[in-house]
Amino acid sequence: MEQKTRTKRKLGSYPFVSVTFSITLALFVIGLFGLMALHANKLTNIIQENIELQVFLNKQISAGEVSKINRTIGSKAYVIKENNEPRIRLVTKDEAAAQFIEDTGEDFKEFLGDNPLRDVLIINVKTTYQSADSLKMIKKDIEKMSGVYEVSYVESLVESINENLAKIGVILIGFFTILLIVVVILINNTIKLALFSQRFLIRSMQLVGATSGFIRKPFLKRSIWYGFLAGLFSSLMLLALLMYANQRIEDIRALQDFKNLGILFGGLIVLGITVGLLSTYRAVKKYLQMSLDELY
Repeated sequence: MEQKTRTKRKLGSYPFVSVTFSITLALFVIGLFGLMALHANKLTNIIQENIELQVFLNKQISAGEVSKINRTIGSKAYVIKENNEPRIRLVTKDEAAAQFIEDTGEDFKEFLGDNPLRDVLIINVKTTYQSADSLKMIKKDIEKMSGVYEVSYVESLVESINENLAKIGVILIGFFTILLIVVVILINNTIKLALFSQRFLIRSMQLVGATSGFIRKPFLKRSIWYGFLAGLFSSLMLLALLMYANQRIEDIRALQDFKNLGILFGGLIVLGITVGLLSTYRAVKKYLQMSLDELY
């Protein structure tokens, strides 16, 4: 005798593949934008950190005084440190003259009889001090030091970079906000549609005396699990894409910060869980409050 089996629909069960796939795809899109934003931000930092301030020294200055000025500037909070060493380099007037002669082919010392150039310290400043006001403050701070003749940098270039970065930042924030809203709506509608098939089961549980909390619990548990998996899958997809890009695009690793990547991937998991949980709560609450006629 053939045994017949019946498929029982459990409270809180709704399509795993379709729901997880939809949420994963939505999180992947926003994660991809986040990945591009992180690379753009790193590139911006590199550009800003390569802006140089030239500290021209007095002509009659000893090597000891140059070393003292170097150490004093290097101790300042605004100077970039690499392996606890300030990013400062000294270009002597003889080195500058040799470079000028190499570039132009003219030896100005032959008709001037002297080297009019000065020793110069070239420093790189942290991105947090790249505003026009901060650079002016740094310029004044250094020019007060004994032995310093003048501090120079290309103000128009700095202003142009800062203005363009500000415009790009506003555009990226606006685009990200729109994208986030679209993703949240997409996830919300996906879960709402998945729970539509459970509306009569929810009503049946109400009729047998189940509390709202008891009915919600299995749905919320499953939404947390689905959100976690979707965030994990989207992060793994982005990681695979990143590994592929590293193989195909030269020097792209220089734009990657593993700490920020970890925050991005963790954020996708948290976003998947949070949006999934809130959307499920709202959808179940809606069906709990609907009349029988509205359910049909």
